[in-house]
Parts: sequence; structure tokens; C-alpha cells
Amino acid sequence: MNIVESFYNSVIYDGRWKFILEGLSNTCIIAIGAVVLGVIIGSIVALIRNYHDHTSKLKILNSLAKAYTNIIRGTPSTLQLMIIYYIIFGSVDVNIVIVGILAFGINSGAYVAEIIRAGVNSIDKGQMEAGYALGLSYKQIIFSIIFPQAVKNVLPALGNEFITLVKETSIGAYIGIVELTKASDIIASRTYDYFFPLILIALIYLAITFMLTKLISRMEAKLNHVRS
Repeated sequence: MNIVESFYNSVIYDGRWKFILEGLSNTCIIAIGAVVLGVIIGSIVALIRNYHDHTSKLKILNSLAKAYTNIIRGTPSTLQLMIIYYIIFGSVDVNIVIVGILAFGINSGAYVAEIIRAGVNSIDKGQMEAGYALGLSYKQIIFSIIFPQAVKNVLPALGNEFITLVKETSIGAYIGIVELTKASDIIASRTYDYFFPLILIALIYLAITFMLTKLISRMEAKLNHVRS
């Protein structure tokens, strides 16, 4: 059997390529949904911690925010996914893709929070003081002066977090999500040939990460051009 016939039997025959399309679709949906949720959670957590650092208020929320980041960053994402699926949603009939979005979004939020917090702290403190001198409130200073600059500074790091998130979706197979890696496993279990399914999935991941890397590089170049 030549390589073309082997590829046909492994991927094309009996519509096995449809598993790959389903896996790609679920991977993209989970990654995009998780990054949006992660940015929302991360921004809220970062702002709570920054507000507490400047005003010493929101002590309880600040403690919860610190506990959240420490717990999420200190435990494996696979374990978090399984806890959310088997324990939190164990007795609830919920779409498994939504579980994936929630699990990966919550995980990503902890890292995004620290990225944004670092970006906010990187802004010269004199800008905060100048804002207060002009009679602006903390909210006005953060959202009109500090936060826009911080987002520009951390955009490459946020982009890298998205790339990492795309690859991390592969652990969704632990709870039965048909993402790209699971799709290759389903095909291989029917053909007993792992070569083409695994190589094809690897190429798809490489293509996705390559395109995202190029996109991030272009956005970074535009931001640097604006600054100059």
C-alpha cells in the first residue's frame, strides 16, 4: 500500500475527515470563548487588586482575587477541567463545549489578571498623581489614562496567552470533548494507524499558531509605529 492509499484509508475513507473538521470547530469555539471569558475575568481581578493597592479598600474582594489566582495558577489545568466537569457539573446536563469554555476561561483569567496587573503597574505612577491633581476620580484615571496604555503594553503577552490556550484545548479529550487531538484518536482507533491522523493534527496546530503569531507581530508593529 502506497502513501496515498494509506492517507485515503486513514483520513478520507468513510468520512473520517469530518472528525477533524468537528475537532477544529470545537477547538476554535472553545479557544475564542475562553479567551473572551479569560480577559473579562482577568481584567476584573486585576482592577480589584490595583484598586486595593491604591486605596486599601475592597479587602475581602482582594483576598478572594489573590486566592483565585494562587489556586488556579497552582493547580494543573487538567485537574481543574475534571473538577468542573465531574464535580461542579456532574449532575447537570450541560453542553460539554460550554464546560470547556468555562474551564479554560477560568484558568486563563488567572494568568490574564497577572498580565494586566503587571501592565498597569508598569505605567509611571506620576500619571496617576497627575490625574488626581487634575481632579479626576480613580475610575476616570484608570479607564481614561492608565488602562489604555497598559493594554497596549501587554498586548503581545495576551496574544501569547491565546496561543497557549489554543494548544491547551487538547486536554479537553479527558472529558470527551471532540477537539483536534481527540479527533485524531477517534480516527486512529478505527484504522489502527496513528501516523497520518497525528501528523495532520500537528500541522493544523502549527498553522493556527503560525497565523496567530504573525497577527500578533503585526499588531505589535502597528502599536510601536503609533508610539514612535
